Amino acid sequence: MTKPKNPRQTTPEANRAGRFVTHIKGYKAFQPAPLPPEPPLTQDEELIYLLGQATHAIGKLSGLSAVIPDPDLFVYLYVRKEALLSSQIEGTQCSLEDILNPDAEPISDTAKPQDIEEVSNYVKAMNQGLTRLARLPVSTRLIKEIHSTLMLGVRGSAKTPGEFRRSQNWIGRPGANLMTAEFVPPPPDDVDRLMSDLETFVHQVDRIPPLVKVALIHAQFETIHPFLDGNGRLGRLLITFLLVHWQVLDKPLLYISYYFKAHRTEYYARLTDIRLRGDWEGWIKFFLRAVYESAEMGTQSATEIHKLMTADRSRFHTEDVSPTTLQVYDQFCREPILTNPTLVARLESSKPTVQRALEHLQKLGIIKEISGKQRRRRYAYQAYLDILTRDTTTRIG
Repeated sequence: MTKPKNPRQTTPEANRAGRFVTHIKGYKAFQPAPLPPEPPLTQDEELIYLLGQATHAIGKLSGLSAVIPDPDLFVYLYVRKEALLSSQIEGTQCSLEDILNPDAEPISDTAKPQDIEEVSNYVKAMNQGLTRLARLPVSTRLIKEIHSTLMLGVRGSAKTPGEFRRSQNWIGRPGANLMTAEFVPPPPDDVDRLMSDLETFVHQVDRIPPLVKVALIHAQFETIHPFLDGNGRLGRLLITFLLVHWQVLDKPLLYISYYFKAHRTEYYARLTDIRLRGDWEGWIKFFLRAVYESAEMGTQSATEIHKLMTADRSRFHTEDVSPTTLQVYDQFCREPILTNPTLVARLESSKPTVQRALEHLQKLGIIKEISGKQRRRRYAYQAYLDILTRDTTTRIG
């Protein structure tokens, strides 16, 4: 990766993003400067072009709710994709099939129950935050509430969930300490003040384009690193909360962690360049590319899914299809992996009736059995699942 040169590049001791302060114990912690950056952002032709591109793409994605029936179907699944991708950045090893499995147990060989629980917590945190936004603005209070949900019962749950840290943390390779860490966030005594300043910036009335402002806030949050664990996932949740809160998105349909995961090395390098060289512009351009590509992929996937379901429904007009078969198909449109017992409970039908519907859909080639078991078989709407999963196994670069 070639890093762009910043014309205002300075020494690591002081730059427009903040400065390093030497602790009494000898290590250097970073003190971020308040937002917005000073001197102001340089909006060159490339940044303006990328902003226009990203704004148009996210507008198309948001507009899906007006042209596609039942947009909440996509919300349900896209939230789970974002949860999975964001968790994968932090090392969680499970698949979308694991998350959608009605048995709530790993399907893939690499997944562990605690990995699935972490992604499940992310989904709960996302939904909780979106619900709370109706009554509570984006604030340190909301952030703490969401963090409690995110960390409940998973790795890091012993590290004061829902509370800003009271000890010094650091980022580095396994075995690193404060002296050898790649980055040491601000001292714990400064976290409350810095998060209060960030909250003020969130609600400050200005002329900064929303996508640019979200990029600034995400980077600042990650630099403050206010919690002992879960900062990356919470920082990415914050992106969605802000976009929905500011009505840039009608619904949480952007799975931006797709791009962050695919370009994980650059993602971290861009954040580092802010702290070392004050290169806010390089980070914002990266962020806008992430928004553009993620929004385009979200729109493309939704369009393909809509076409697939329209085509499959049209086949029912030439078939002798029972009402239960139609009901079962509708359930697969909402969740692409299901079992007979799950469907029996939802439809309040009998097991034989549901089984006949499943066999009819199998005969039509719409679903297939994927567990290979004789009991509690799992069935998948495979063509639908293929569209959903193709960008959740992206090679990390």
